[in-house]
Amino acid sequence: MSEIEIFLIAKKVRPTAMRILVFRSLANKRAAMTLSELEALFEKSDRTTLYRTIKTFEEYGIVHPIHDGNGIPKYALCEEGCDCAAHNDLHLHFHCNQCEETVCLTDHKIPQINLPRGYTTEDVNLIVNGKCVKCSSD
Repeated sequence: MSEIEIFLIAKKVRPTAMRILVFRSLANKRAAMTLSELEALFEKSDRTTLYRTIKTFEEYGIVHPIHDGNGIPKYALCEEGCDCAAHNDLHLHFHCNQCEETVCLTDHKIPQINLPRGYTTEDVNLIVNGKCVKCSSD
């Protein structure tokens, strides 16, 4: 059994061939990916299957969505020990205005936000926009 299969089983997700391929693709990519970008990698796959795979990964804390202001969510693997439902993986995201890549900056944590009584947090998303290291050196 592969490490990916063991990881998915530990997360209580059945390790189907498509789930293993999607996980591997996200793990090998430095930047977050849209559903369309994943679909381009798997030309013969069904878009609905990819969508369900991403939604399952999101539900079980394997990926988190990133809304970088472009109107299309991107997905990245969660850090080890993340509980996305409890917002324990709060970190900055960087969106490059030149190459359009969005990456997780997991070493830069977002502090816990204490809201006034009666307010409930449903999502926290902090995007830093600029030029990535690759585009800055061009």
